[in-house]
Amino acid sequence: VQLQAFGGGLVQAGGSLRLSCAASGRTFSSYTMGWFRQVPGKEREFVAVINRATGTTDYADSVKGRFTMSRDNAESTTVYLQMNSLKAEDTATYYCAAGIRSRAPVKSDYWGQGTLVTVSS
Repeated sequence: VQLQAFGGGLVQAGGSLRLSCAASGRTFSSYTMGWFRQVPGKEREFVAVINRATGTTDYADSVKGRFTMSRDNAESTTVYLQMNSLKAEDTATYYCAAGIRSRAPVKSDYWGQGTLVTVSS
């Protein structure tokens, strides 16, 4: 399985960004997919997760009400993270994951390459 993330960039506080993660390589309809983030010197942390079959989502408390994870349909291999009302503390490298086994400690079968989100205050 290969995961490729897109959409990071520089945005002002209060602004929005949309991250995309495209999966390829094999059929894995039962895999949950999610987003984690990491800043230098800190551990990677859970951000959001989606059950690709049902569309059910869950979020870290720090992003609830501001971030929305979605997919086009149950067969879609691309997932999205819409990030609104961004704060300086959201600055991090965001990693797409598939086959998430644990949120803390973070464990996942597959990882994307990471995309940098920088929020200027």
